[in-house]
Amino acid sequence: MTDVVDRRMLEALICPVTHQTLRYDAARDELISENANLAYPIRNGIPVMLVDEARKLD
Repeated sequence: MTDVVDRRMLEALICPVTHQTLRYDAARDELISENANLAYPIRNGIPVMLVDEARKLD
């Protein structure tokens, strides 16, 4: 993933729900919003920042 997506871009992305920074989970290739309890997928190197596409965390 780091080869495809620029780290600076990832650092600039924020959660569309909480407007807070996200944590990158390399194992699952997702961006995690701890406060919203959501994981946004990264598909083909592109972060999908849609709430409807996010996975709910347990």
